[in-house]
Amino acid sequence: MWCRHKTYQRQSMFLVFFVFGLIIICIFVRLGYLMLFRADHFGAQAKELHERERRIKAERGLIMDRNGRLLAGNRSVSTISVIHSQIKEPEKVIDILSKELGIEEDTVRKKVEKVSLREKVRSNVDKETSDRIRNCKLAGVTVDEDYKRDYLYDSLASKVLGFTGSDNQGIIGLEVAYEKYLKGIDGSILTMTTAYGVEIENGAEDRVEPVGGWTLNTSLDLTIMEYADQVANTLSKKKQAKSVEIIVMNPKNGEIYAMVNAPEFNLNDPYTLLADSSGLSEKEKNNQLNAMWRNECVSDTYEPGSTFKILTTAAALETGVVKMSDTFHCPGYKMVEDRKIRCHKTTGHGSETFLEGIMNSCNPVFMEVGARVGVDNFFKEIQMFGALQRTGIDVPGEAVAIMHKKENVGAVELATMSFGQSFQLSPIRLLTCAASMINGGKSITPHFGVSVKSSDGKHVKRFAYKEGEQIVSKETSDLVREALGKVVSEGTGKNAGVEGYAVGAKTGTSQKLPRGNGKYIASTIGFAPVEDPQVIALVRIDEPQGLYYGGTVAAPGISALYTNILPYLLEGGDRE
Repeated sequence: MWCRHKTYQRQSMFLVFFVFGLIIICIFVRLGYLMLFRADHFGAQAKELHERERRIKAERGLIMDRNGRLLAGNRSVSTISVIHSQIKEPEKVIDILSKELGIEEDTVRKKVEKVSLREKVRSNVDKETSDRIRNCKLAGVTVDEDYKRDYLYDSLASKVLGFTGSDNQGIIGLEVAYEKYLKGIDGSILTMTTAYGVEIENGAEDRVEPVGGWTLNTSLDLTIMEYADQVANTLSKKKQAKSVEIIVMNPKNGEIYAMVNAPEFNLNDPYTLLADSSGLSEKEKNNQLNAMWRNECVSDTYEPGSTFKILTTAAALETGVVKMSDTFHCPGYKMVEDRKIRCHKTTGHGSETFLEGIMNSCNPVFMEVGARVGVDNFFKEIQMFGALQRTGIDVPGEAVAIMHKKENVGAVELATMSFGQSFQLSPIRLLTCAASMINGGKSITPHFGVSVKSSDGKHVKRFAYKEGEQIVSKETSDLVREALGKVVSEGTGKNAGVEGYAVGAKTGTSQKLPRGNGKYIASTIGFAPVEDPQVIALVRIDEPQGLYYGGTVAAPGISALYTNILPYLLEGGDRE
């Protein structure tokens, strides 16, 4: 029995030593695994524990006009932050930051007392204020250099340029469309800290320098932009309109010189509504902000009215169903099935050629021409013109055409479509199509971006746009161009004329839905010179008060615009 007890003791001790040895082996295996295979991971964690990273904001790329004039730049500001573990005099920090930054003491106190690696108190602090805070030498308060977007002309082309948010990221317009070029690459400062997060005095620092964003060179022309803005605001006040839009473009290549959406907003204060916002809920305010930022030239659609007759004319000439010398009769209306559709001249134009019908903007003539073209060919031609597709313009939010389905188009729908009613296009889509009709018949892509250049000037990227496809014959384009020249010299577009220059134009008036509400859109498309168009423009007036005909209220806008910009563009100087 004693032997059995002794044997049992030996076995128990052996088991204890075996288990203990197994544990030791496991520990060494685990330690070896951690040292050999997880060294990088734990090294990174240790480094993270003893380092604090502070970002150095990259300077955002500049936006320039086509002549190298600055439209959007940057100004130096600072971001003020607090580091809880380093603050030695919390009450002093709270008092100074509250007074200098104009923030309630309770708000600053919450930031100071919050246990975190870093707490931002305020960004976009002007240089004078940040310098005063820096000079106070408050332990635990950091003043980091930053940049704030600076728009040199406040509201000029606000809905085209767009603006940036508090993080300096593009929100709308070109700022967001070209974000990847403009934003740059932030740098950083790595400082050594204790395990408690306190920066080690005289500790080594690693600094990674920021890389500035690329400069965006655009087709916008500051001089033309200012002229267009002046005309738009004058028309808006004179006609007490809801809005006025003007687009000025090179019809040969689609470069946009100006795009105005009056009223514009202040790019340096983009969150302040133009109208009184008192009493609005947060949701209502956000809805109004989105409406204020909306680029109506690109994102809205409307019935183009008689300006669309430019495309109907081209479609009819392309399909060979009409000649300029063909004769028609206008009694002041046309019966289409059981509907009596009137001409704007209710007493009628009498006998007239197709050319005269264009000059007179006669609806019965265009209804007859539309019927000759037919539904299939009408849709085929406007599809060829690109009217049913987006233009591909380089700003976000472009609207697509609102058009009947071909199978639902009968004689009445075709008649109204022929003179620009019962469907909708965006202003930029209409103007782009019109440009192709008078530039020799070639397609273009409207755009603002021309090139970008790196901050060190070593790299340049030029943007390429799809253009040059022959969508109407040169013969058709020449006939359309000459006819529109006669619209100004002898027809309904007289008010678009400019002394000393041959201007071509087509006016339009359309009633907003629902019919009979008394609200109209007056518009005119004009180009010059007629013999070789260098510029084309659209003036659109939404809900003008009083007289509302395009030839009466919008055509003078083309005249006022071209009186200034034609000498500038064609002769290289300003007209007094």
